Amino acid sequence: MGIQTEEMMLNMGPQHPSTHGVIRFVVKSDGEVMTEAVPDVGYLHRSIEKIGEICEYNGFMPYTDRADYLSAMNANQGYAMVVEKLLGLEIPERAEYLRVIAAELNRIISHILSLGAVAMDIGAATPFVLALKEREKVNDLMEALCGQRLTYSYVRIGGVSYDMPPGFIERSLKFLADFEPFMDEFENLVPENKIFIERTAGVGVITREDAIAYNLVGPNLRASGVDWDLRRDMTYSVYPKLQFEVPVGVGSQGVVGDSFDRFIVRIKEIKQSISLLKQCFAQIPEGDFLGEIPRVMKPAVGECYVRTESSRGDMGYYLISDGSKNAFRVRIRTGSFTSMSIIEKISRGMMLADLVTFIASLDVVAPEIDR
Repeated sequence: MGIQTEEMMLNMGPQHPSTHGVIRFVVKSDGEVMTEAVPDVGYLHRSIEKIGEICEYNGFMPYTDRADYLSAMNANQGYAMVVEKLLGLEIPERAEYLRVIAAELNRIISHILSLGAVAMDIGAATPFVLALKEREKVNDLMEALCGQRLTYSYVRIGGVSYDMPPGFIERSLKFLADFEPFMDEFENLVPENKIFIERTAGVGVITREDAIAYNLVGPNLRASGVDWDLRRDMTYSVYPKLQFEVPVGVGSQGVVGDSFDRFIVRIKEIKQSISLLKQCFAQIPEGDFLGEIPRVMKPAVGECYVRTESSRGDMGYYLISDGSKNAFRVRIRTGSFTSMSIIEKISRGMMLADLVTFIASLDVVAPEIDR
């Protein structure tokens, strides 16, 4: 007579060190092998979209920081762009460059933290400490630019709130000159590690077809071999004036679309952000950092949708104006929310320990899920 087993139902979260926020997974497993892991979201819901319909247009900007607190500049920019499109505002070129500088610095902050967190979730503490050390240096630059280190509210409808302080370009270029070799060293330290490869290569494989079908975006989409980046393919701001490559997954250690590819793509995106920042500092023109804006913002009746390439991919703002000082509807489309949808499918037959790796590699942020 064989050994009799039965399926267990386990709670992972909502307060669990490996879920990257207040998220719950209902895990069904037979021993160490899962039959499925179902996300149960809603523990961090703050009605942020409804708040956008109560506040006046300018007043909602600080709330957008909380849509993705690890990539708040990108969230600021997307909201400003959708209101500007409804108002028909022209943005000074210098302000556009400052927005891109802020966004790419923020992409570095977000990605380097994600890379360190993946390594730590697998069991390596040192890379996380190294990542935090470099992240603090970028935080220093952000603080010099706008006075804040996490939730910035730097972008304004019509431009940005402050110009660069004196010496900011020289200070930033010095940091980038030191940071570039660090990223080369980090790439040799972590992805070349035998244990790291065994824990990530071939784990949590998302095929190209599934990535598209489940509407994944950003690094998670590109890691599955889909060559798509809004900064290039539906370009905005001053990105058409900048040269950069779009990294995609190639299955260098396992299979295209695995957790290893998602890690490598984010490393390569950081290197591209370094190049973009250098170009911006070389090209930024003189001029105003804030354009002419109406004292009371009352966009004409209509609707608008704007997409930007945030750190977690396609972040979209949908806004309906009824002609008043407040938006009639505000909706935010985020990358983390769609990433959650594919976990149930990919988790079937996966080991419990590999679920931690898989979730970490998706780089989900809880505020992007619950709005």
